This record gives sequence, structure tokens and C-alpha cells, in this order.
Amino acid sequence: MQICVLGAGVAGLTTAYCLAREGHEVTVIDGQPEVALGASYANGGQLSYSYVAPLADPAVLPHLPAWLLRHDSALRFIPRFDLQQWRWCLTFLQACRTDRARQTMLELLSLGALSKATLRELVQREAIEFDYVHNGKLVIYRDKGQFEQARRKMDYLVGAGAAQQALDVSACVNLEPALADAGPLLAGGIHAPSEEAGDCRQFCLALARVLRERYKVCFSLGTRIDRIVTEGRRAVAIRTSGEDVPAAAFVVALGNGSVPLLSMLGVRVPVYPLTGYSLTVQSVPGFTPAVSVTDLHRKVVYASLGSRMRIAGMVEITGMDESQRADRLALLERHAKEVFPRAGNYTAKATWCGHRPATPDSKPLIGPTPYGNLWLNTGHGALGFTLACGSARLLADAIAGRTPTLDLKAYALTR
Repeated sequence: MQICVLGAGVAGLTTAYCLAREGHEVTVIDGQPEVALGASYANGGQLSYSYVAPLADPAVLPHLPAWLLRHDSALRFIPRFDLQQWRWCLTFLQACRTDRARQTMLELLSLGALSKATLRELVQREAIEFDYVHNGKLVIYRDKGQFEQARRKMDYLVGAGAAQQALDVSACVNLEPALADAGPLLAGGIHAPSEEAGDCRQFCLALARVLRERYKVCFSLGTRIDRIVTEGRRAVAIRTSGEDVPAAAFVVALGNGSVPLLSMLGVRVPVYPLTGYSLTVQSVPGFTPAVSVTDLHRKVVYASLGSRMRIAGMVEITGMDESQRADRLALLERHAKEVFPRAGNYTAKATWCGHRPATPDSKPLIGPTPYGNLWLNTGHGALGFTLACGSARLLADAIAGRTPTLDLKAYALTR
């Protein structure tokens, strides 16, 4: 079957891979001149399969005033005259219920486990390299109260099958000696030994080569996507800047670009960009963490990628605006120096600002649309790299008419 995948980020490429492996004739279209130039370009690099706490959680509610009033808040809400932003925020608040947040954690945990297994199979089969390491993850806490809350949440996740362990400060430093400078700041940590890390863009570039050379996937990059051409309740072609591209089925994996494209068909996709930032520095041996580290208070993650350290974090609910870029990157560097002052060469750093396509409840949108042969795989937020392979596997099963490993209703547009 001819299938057209819209989007050449990690979600689109893994979707193309799962479909091509089943013998489908796949075309990938993207407006960027290369793969992975959007949210997949320089993200945090962590593959957090068993630590999947959604952003929509009751614990965030007391912090809402800081989001509005403090310019240095890790999570910032900058109001706009934007109906989409306000609609997203209201739905987000509705998702901040204990019962719903717990259910979301379980559903993300299941999807994470499937994604981990699928990624490992892909790496073994295709022998691709992307600074992939099985190094575990340590989430550090500065506040004793937040640490105790995290321990209770951990007990719930462990009961559902997650591999996690609570550590006191000395155990955190023993596990990761590079945290010695930050020891006085810490209250404890949660260790997830099964977590992994890797360079998402390297992964995408390597996967794209495999798709071209082994599976004969056709790439149409630097191609403007104007609209989806339909007849009745079926899609028949993609109208691009050059020509119409027909296919038997279509997958929209365009991240934030999914919203305006599908709105032309009357399909409202609850995805909004959450702006994040990253720094990449050359590592200093002996002072760079071997374990991936998340500073929950600052909403900053650290991952060793070969000879580099990736520092990424912060969340801004402000649309595609990048006017805060210089200030936020400087703040991110200050946060990094606070925890790992000797870990990298901060004077020679690569910087990045990206817009992560997020749903209000933190779960991706996977599955059918009201158009019979038009499918979704988008809205992964900060978990795009983590969940991409599992999402692609689920979607490929659904397109083939097989019963997916997980219940697609949890990730459906109509949920």
C-alpha cells in the first residue's frame, strides 16, 4: 500500500520505518530541507521510559502564580490573544486531577515500555549509532516535601511495574560523583536504572539513511505542504508546492504543524507548542555525569552524549514566540553551573530553542481521524524521543487492521 507520512522528525521517521518494514511503499514529506530540524534537533536526549510524570498534575496548581509573576520560573505562562492557547490551558487545568494524572502515568508507562522494546529491536536490527547508552536516570529534589511526594508517587509506579528506587543525598552522590558540588542543595533523588539516553538528531539522520538505502523510502524534503486533498470522508492526495502526491493512506506527524493543516479539514487537534531550550557543551572528564540527571526544581535535564553534555529544560506556554530566547538560555546556563559547575566548557556552547508539540494531558495523539484513511501520530511534547518507537508500532498495527498491543482509546483524538 502507498502511504504518505507528513513529518520528518523522530515521530514521522519511526512511523515510516515501522510501515516500510511491513512492505508498504512509503513517502516522507517535510517542509524543512533536512530531517529532524524541529523539536527533534537538540532535545534533552533522555529516554525516560519509567519516569513519565505528566506535566498536568495536581502538584503544579500551587505554582501557578509563579508562572505568571516570576521571569525566572522554570515553567512560564505568557498570556496571548490566542484562543488556542487559552483553550489548551483550560483543558490542561481539567487534566490536573489526581485520578486522571495517575491514569495518564500508567498509560505513558505502558507506551514507554513498548517504545523501549521497539527501539532496542530497531537498533539491533539496523546497527545505527547515535551515542546510545543504557545509563539510568536520577531525578534530584531540593525540597524535602517534594521529595516525600515523589516517594509516594514512586510507590504507585513501582506497583505498576516501574523500576525506581528512592535515594538519600549521600546515595545520590555515591551513584553520581559529579553531583558532589551540588550535594548541599539536595534533599534526595529517585533513581530509575532502566532509563537510557542518546542523540535524537543523530538517531534521525541514521534512521533516514536506513530508510532510503534498505527500505527504498522516498523523501521529499524542503517541500511546502499546502493542504490535504479529500473526496468525501477520505484523503486522496497531499497538495505541495510542486505537485499533488497521491496515496492510499496518510499519516500526519508534523508536530505543531499538524494543527493548521488539519484545521482546514475541520479537525481540531489539541496540540500547543511548549517552548524549551538546550545547551550542548564539550564534557570535562571526571566532572560530567555518567548517569542522566533531572533537576526537577529547575525543570532541567542533563545527558551525556559521547564527548558532549546536553543540558535542556524549561517550559514556556507562549506559542511560537522566541523573544525570551537570550534571557532563558542565560538562565539555563546559570542553572547548569549551579549543579555541575565543572562538567563542561560553558564558554564554547551550542544553543537551541525549540517548540515541543504538547497535548494538555501529556499523552500523544495516535490513531484515526474522522477521515477513514487519515491517521495521527503527533503531540508527544517533551517525550517525543522516548515514545516515538512505541507510538509508531501502535499506529502500524492499527493501519494494518491488527489489534494493537495497547488500547488505542487512551491516545485517541476523541479521548
